[in-house]
Amino acid sequence: MRQAHSARAEAVEAPCPIGSAAKWLDLKRKDSKATHVTEESRSPPPPEGPQPEPIIADRGQPATTIHLVGKAGLDAWLAARRPAQRAQLAAQKFRAGAGEQAIFGEGESWQAVAGTGDGTRLDSWSLARLAETLPAGAYRLAGDAPDAAPALIGWALGQYRFDRYKAEPEDGGEGARVLLVKAAKAIAPALAEAAAVMLVRDLVNTPAEDMGPSELEQAVERIARRHRARLRVTRGEALEREFPMVHMVGRAAGRAHAPRMIELEWGDAAHPRLALVGKGVCFDSGGLDLKPAAAMLLMKKDMGGAAHALALARLVMEAGLPVHLHLLIPAVENALAGNAFRPGDVLRSRAGLSVEIGNTDAEGRLILADALARAGEGEGGVRPGLILDFATLTGAARTALGPDLPALFARTDETAAALIAAGTASDDPCWRLPLFEPYREWLKSDIADVNNAPANGFAGASVAALFLDRFVPGGLDWAHFDTFAWRPTARPGRPRGGDALGLRAAWALLRGRYGGKAHG
Repeated sequence: MRQAHSARAEAVEAPCPIGSAAKWLDLKRKDSKATHVTEESRSPPPPEGPQPEPIIADRGQPATTIHLVGKAGLDAWLAARRPAQRAQLAAQKFRAGAGEQAIFGEGESWQAVAGTGDGTRLDSWSLARLAETLPAGAYRLAGDAPDAAPALIGWALGQYRFDRYKAEPEDGGEGARVLLVKAAKAIAPALAEAAAVMLVRDLVNTPAEDMGPSELEQAVERIARRHRARLRVTRGEALEREFPMVHMVGRAAGRAHAPRMIELEWGDAAHPRLALVGKGVCFDSGGLDLKPAAAMLLMKKDMGGAAHALALARLVMEAGLPVHLHLLIPAVENALAGNAFRPGDVLRSRAGLSVEIGNTDAEGRLILADALARAGEGEGGVRPGLILDFATLTGAARTALGPDLPALFARTDETAAALIAAGTASDDPCWRLPLFEPYREWLKSDIADVNNAPANGFAGASVAALFLDRFVPGGLDWAHFDTFAWRPTARPGRPRGGDALGLRAAWALLRGRYGGKAHG
């Protein structure tokens, strides 16, 4: 899994459908008459051919043993080692602290040991450093090791590398570190979650020139084809008519980065309807309210919400959850040009509300507003039972909670509590912030129904969430993740760069609420 695209990433199967008027493309039909236009990519292609899985069933294959030892059991474990082995471990200053590891000789071979600190339960990252640093080869945990199932995802993610643009792979192409696991049923869900996180990382890490609205659409279509989902892409005059704020935000971009609304539907219409929405600002200059250079440097990641929603949608389809899935990704570039939308403009929205533009750099909430309005409409008189949206929306959320903790907003206490509990259980924590009703007055405009960016600067994350709340139809269960989608500092299994923050919490909630096939 050293490549930018994981072993589970789909190969490019077809160019994306192009047309000025939107229509559903039924990807179940191989003889579809939809118009197609090839859009060439300027980036290096993803690696071809399957890559070895980092976790496989243990059938007695030759492998190097890994011991897991906590501080409480260290003395007893050392007593069972030979004097020469104890000397080797002492020379490496192994004390069984969390994250510590060492190797020692065993006959003509060697074994590894990792510390688990004061805990007895493994978490998602207990094996990640081993996966990063051990040489390529096959490994198995010693028979007295704790249940490894929670840590399998970290073993897989510890081998993630984004080296798409490098002449040589970062690890020199030495190969995978393969963990042999006796609990075979734990393998598929761990690999599925790891692949979903890697998808987010790949999409966010890719520069904007190679991950514009068109490339984001292609990523959705590849997944739609694999799972026989229906795809609908709205652009041009149809976009201006049906999703006017998405059109306005993205209209200043060049033709190759034209705005669009990407929708995917999958599943049985008789099942509960589930809507997933992701902010797809593929690059954010700030518009006419231009960002400073330092703030613009990471803006390739401003489509991180779309990456989260797409990865979650893929998990839903892979697991066969009994839902009628509706994925919506408004994909734009917030660019500068003579036709860019301006501060002071009043935009109309799909929901019928007028929006005064207080700041063009608060564009994400505009495109999400149109997407959330569409999600809330449902289909055939059936509205979604749950709407989840993901967005790299505000710097205020990062000021409040830092880069590692997504801000969660929810209309119901039950959904908020379930998401927080799911995040804690899956080592993907989130923190609830309030939809504080008195702050809604800060969104008032003298000339329109609502202003997109109050001037006072207070409670920016909550006010942005209250703005979105205006566009979600009343009575619907809705939750919003304001996520960073980026790791500024590397940790085991979590390299610096794009990352999924809130994805696994949301997936755990959906599994608990809807169930699914065995590996879901």
